[in-house]
Amino acid sequence: MEKLEEKKYKTMVYICSPYAGDIEGNTAKAKKYCRWATDKGCIAIAPHLLFPQFMSEETEREESLHNGMVLLGKCDELWVFGDTISSGMRAEIEKAEKYRKRIRYFSGEEALCT
Repeated sequence: MEKLEEKKYKTMVYICSPYAGDIEGNTAKAKKYCRWATDKGCIAIAPHLLFPQFMSEETEREESLHNGMVLLGKCDELWVFGDTISSGMRAEIEKAEKYRKRIRYFSGEEALCT
């Protein structure tokens, strides 16, 4: 088994994609995006997959969004998926720009991660 310190550096990417609206469909897509990023050798961070597991969208949305922004600050890049940019995604993109993160956009067929 390879020792932890011998492993090569992996880019940590923040997965930015829609959540609200079609939550079930958008969650399935976010999982695909994370799998795709992982297959590309990255560490995928998707707060919209994590926080809804134990936080209420109705009563803790602002705290959840704040927590996501903190995680974004720890990531190397922001990867934006899909053809629609929600207000939450726009805020994440603006924060990534402020942090001077590399931002990559994946849309159309590319956003399907096939």
